[in-house]
Amino acid sequence: MRFLASLLLVASVFLLWRGHNEPGGGFAGGLMAASAFVLHALALGPDGARRALRVSPLFLIATGLGIALLAALIGVMAGDPILTGHWVTLDTPGAENLKVGTPLLFDAGVYLVVVGVVLNIILPLMEDE
Repeated sequence: MRFLASLLLVASVFLLWRGHNEPGGGFAGGLMAASAFVLHALALGPDGARRALRVSPLFLIATGLGIALLAALIGVMAGDPILTGHWVTLDTPGAENLKVGTPLLFDAGVYLVVVGVVLNIILPLMEDE
């Protein structure tokens, strides 16, 4: 279970990273990350999944919404319309320069919101009463 959950988390970050250029993105990556924690909950119970998550799903939702809002407003702060993409080129030694932009930041916010919403729905349903 630990190996498969770790593999799912790595694959979810890969989907997040390539999402603004190809299929994937914050939604698909977030669903895959949430499935890793659901797998953890199936094996060790919802309390084990909450311990592995280390933060509340509501915190993930709030943080994700804040990040997505920041990405949306960066264009406004630069004098452009809302959700206008802005990129920064990072110099990487020994490799091609890396361009990182607000679409990736927005996708990261969506990623956290999706993980938080899915776990906020699934984990309470798995708890014993």
